Amino acid sequence: MPRQSSNDLIQKEMANMNFPTSRKTLVIILHEIYGLNEHILAFGDKVSRSGYEVLTPNLLIRGPFPYEQEEEAYSYFVNQIGFDRAVDEVNQIVRDHRDRYDCIMIVGFSIGATIAWRCSGSGIDGIIGYYGSRIRSYAEMEPKCPALLFFASNEKSFDVSELSEKLEHRRNTHVHVIEGEHGFMNPYSKSYFPQAYQACLEMSFNFLRRVAKREV
Repeated sequence: MPRQSSNDLIQKEMANMNFPTSRKTLVIILHEIYGLNEHILAFGDKVSRSGYEVLTPNLLIRGPFPYEQEEEAYSYFVNQIGFDRAVDEVNQIVRDHRDRYDCIMIVGFSIGATIAWRCSGSGIDGIIGYYGSRIRSYAEMEPKCPALLFFASNEKSFDVSELSEKLEHRRNTHVHVIEGEHGFMNPYSKSYFPQAYQACLEMSFNFLRRVAKREV
């Protein structure tokens, strides 16, 4: 989809959303292996314009990788950053901001979703994860806060049905399997699926609102 069309879609969606705002709520948005790119910044702007404070940390400590360098981006994250270091950094961000906000939530994409899942017991009020495929390595965890997880039905590396069934039995965990491929929430990706994007976006903003108001 052309860049302008994606931006137009975002503007149209925001015009139709009338969610109560809360400047006492912080939403930390975690990127994919590609880093802090236009997709994450656009999503952060969308959340901010809904009335929430937003942080988009750069866990790679470098500029973003282009989508054509998927293997290089994955190798860099695994070998230079790693999940443990990223989780420690996000937990520190939460500790640094905990006293300033009534509510702190994490929204993560891909590896960001897995990091969010691993941080779900560290003073977080709620998490949203989109296609966090590596959550399968931590499926025995039980989040201490409400967790909303979306998975793509078409994943090459693992059995989505098996993982979703396992996670559905975890306390505080709500799982949705979306017909599509990894990346369906990214308007700049070839896997972008507008219908799924819209449906998941509405569920996500409703979840953010309910967590912020302590309704979940």
